[in-house]
Amino acid sequence: MVNWLVETLRGNPELAIFLALGAGYWLGAIKFGSFSLGSVTGTLLAGILVGQLGIEISPQVKSVFFMLFLFAVGYGVGPQFVRGVARDGVPQALFAVVICLLVLACVVIASVIAGYGPGFAAGLHAGSQTISASIGLATDAINGLDASAADKQAMLNQIPVAYAVTYIWGTVGTGWILATLGPKLLRVDLAAECRRYEKEMGAVAGGEAAQSAWRRIEMRAYQIPEGQPTVGKTVSETERLATGEQDGVPVRMFIERIRRNGQIIELKPDTVLAAGDVIAISGRREFVVSRLPGSHEVEDRELLDVPAEAVDVVITNKAVDGRTLRQLATHEMARGVYPTRLTRGAIGLQIPVLPETKLNRGDILRISGTLANTDRAIAALGYADRPTDVTDMVWVGLGILVGGLIGAIEFQLGPVPITLSTSGGALLAGLFIGWLRSVSPAFGRVPTPSQWFMNSVGLTMFIAVVGISSGPTFFSGLREAGITLFFWGLFATTVPMLLAPLIGKYVFKFDPAINLGCCGGARTSTASAGMVADAAQSNVPMLGYTVPYAVSNTLLTIWGMVVVLLIS
Repeated sequence: MVNWLVETLRGNPELAIFLALGAGYWLGAIKFGSFSLGSVTGTLLAGILVGQLGIEISPQVKSVFFMLFLFAVGYGVGPQFVRGVARDGVPQALFAVVICLLVLACVVIASVIAGYGPGFAAGLHAGSQTISASIGLATDAINGLDASAADKQAMLNQIPVAYAVTYIWGTVGTGWILATLGPKLLRVDLAAECRRYEKEMGAVAGGEAAQSAWRRIEMRAYQIPEGQPTVGKTVSETERLATGEQDGVPVRMFIERIRRNGQIIELKPDTVLAAGDVIAISGRREFVVSRLPGSHEVEDRELLDVPAEAVDVVITNKAVDGRTLRQLATHEMARGVYPTRLTRGAIGLQIPVLPETKLNRGDILRISGTLANTDRAIAALGYADRPTDVTDMVWVGLGILVGGLIGAIEFQLGPVPITLSTSGGALLAGLFIGWLRSVSPAFGRVPTPSQWFMNSVGLTMFIAVVGISSGPTFFSGLREAGITLFFWGLFATTVPMLLAPLIGKYVFKFDPAINLGCCGGARTSTASAGMVADAAQSNVPMLGYTVPYAVSNTLLTIWGMVVVLLIS
């Protein structure tokens, strides 16, 4: 039975890939306290074990999935990457560049001192910085070296060895340094700094309380009695009476419908309210009660039966880019619309919904309100990102093709061939199409489930093939590298993360509340940013995460190729 299974896997290597994939996701999900290996490392280890059976897989398989992965990475971070380079995110983008250069220097120094070749150096970079995507570009660079086929294969087999040995501290160490040592390095009370920042952004009782001021929305029916101040005023005048702040929280209420003499009448901004009218008002209930003294709440199911929705809107309007929620609340398009959630970036990072929170093109803002109001807001903000399962494969396919052709162009710098490789071209194509879609959303749609598949499965498929192909030589390579490889990984992970908060504080003058979020983004470590947010008891640090993440996710991936060229 065992012999039959082994021979079947050898004769059908595609089955071996799915075995490594399934076992890898299972292994990566196992928790050791609060730590887990993750799907990528789990798949690598599973692939190495399956690879002990001596299974041969065509290298074209991993190339196809890796290019899908890189395109998805570029597509997801494109809007933030371009914004970070072009606008007010420039300091954060430059910070990410500085940290990436520091990372590159540490990896190269460690490799030179330890005497590692391109294979171990590339794996050291990928594992210590937990940037699995760089393995693909490093593989392309090694295949382009002027070396024998046997030497190239030996280098390729060294990559997963160094990656596996250095990855654990790269994950755990980064989070521990930023969340535990970071506030001490900055000499701040992180939680207090975040509360202070929240107040400056318009909050009064911490981030969650401020967000709830925009969230607890209801529609109620009230009858206007004789002598009430709103009698004789128009709808727009009445709504302006309710505009302002209560305990520092913005007050926004809107008249949605009117019943007069038993009939629901057409509502216009200049409709004059009369005694006895029953009006349907949307807003926070406590504001409605306090702003309409003497009004009598009534049960009017027909009046309140208004089509409503909560819809995600992708911000594409250039006029909205950089405006705060408080500023937008004064515009007519915001009438009767309430923002409830804001996500940004490739990983859907949640940004605090505060009055002074700025919107960026490419952000996804969830709004709620009646259909008429949300339709008006959608037209002014961008386009509705309603659920769909259709991917625009024309742009995905042609984008990867054109990007790959550009990346295949090679320049000779002395004896060293310089090229982005077809994989790097796919990354640039994703960046361009992702940014272009945030400006003009009529094409190139890749739904979130498709992005997840291309990101997660694309990378793990690639890693599974890497692990299976290197399996037979993995343990001999581990013996060759020795325990020193772990300590060089510790060096390459720790030094940049100890210096990053200080660089952010003294060179770039970042606010202490977002400094460590910028550091986590510059290391593309979502886990560490989450640990910082937990330590701060606030999501405010995430405000500094997205632009550095977009820039570093691109640079650290390209560094896989650069490390090989420098060491070789």
